[in-house]
Amino acid sequence: MTETTTTTNPVPPPAPLRTDITAGPGGVMTDEVGVVTGDLTLESAPGADGSFVVKVQYKDAEEWYSVTGARGTLKDPADLAAVHAVVAGILNRPEG
Repeated sequence: MTETTTTTNPVPPPAPLRTDITAGPGGVMTDEVGVVTGDLTLESAPGADGSFVVKVQYKDAEEWYSVTGARGTLKDPADLAAVHAVVAGILNRPEG
């Protein structure tokens, strides 16, 4: 009798989501450099283990900074879009 085994390929995490924002008064607190202000790009990046981290960079810069307190675990990878929308809604304050 021959045993057969099946392997399943893990589903890759979704691609990072990015949105351009303008930080409100007081800016956005980051782990690496403290407060960043002005025109920023917000990125919600998924991990292969179901985790996520939210980062910001000055618009068109190369360096990314982790938003303080903005990491966690997703029950479903599809939830990343909702997390990103909420964080963008909170941090984007173009009117001040």
